[in-house]
Amino acid sequence: MRLRRKAWARPELLESNLFIKNPREFKGRFHELFGNKNDICLELGCGKGKFIENIAKENMDKNFVAVDLKDEVLVYVKRKCEELNLNNVRILSFDINYIDEVFEENEVLDIYLNFSTPWPKARHNKRRLTYPRFLQKYIKIMKDDSKIILKTDHEEFFLASIEYLEENDFEIIYKTFDLHSENIKNIMTEYEEKFINKGMKIMHLVSKYKGRGK
Repeated sequence: MRLRRKAWARPELLESNLFIKNPREFKGRFHELFGNKNDICLELGCGKGKFIENIAKENMDKNFVAVDLKDEVLVYVKRKCEELNLNNVRILSFDINYIDEVFEENEVLDIYLNFSTPWPKARHNKRRLTYPRFLQKYIKIMKDDSKIILKTDHEEFFLASIEYLEENDFEIIYKTFDLHSENIKNIMTEYEEKFINKGMKIMHLVSKYKGRGK
């Protein structure tokens, strides 16, 4: 769904200490933005922030970075985090193709990919955020014990992502084709609520990079 442009969104973001206007300037120094040495986790494609708001609230001993390209959704992340006084969240707007220019080696712990665009046409597969060229960028910035955690409603994308991950030295340590039938802790996103209300199944996996330990 195409978002209508909101001219007021960027000015409102710029007024907030949570929004980082020039993230490349902090490559290797993101801890300075949080004022602590806690682990840094990313949500790539954060939408309006329901997931990041709740995971940050439940894990105050970790720092979270919400990433999206659209000011029109990031402004809602900003409002929610300010309302809840979540000082362990920062908000970035940049093209994920350049993620390794924003974060330094070993700077990131876990990466969350919640309902990324599945790009089902074969000629568009390389745009998937689990495609090997993206995984290689994540590997550059991740710590040794880092995980990639994915949720989607799109089965072909889910199966392809498993292949991409395994071919790039990630171990799938958990997977399910019906998350909401499992008795595990789960923090829902806005999309997830809509899909569940329509009776759709949610697929979920947790993967861990094993390449450095070979």
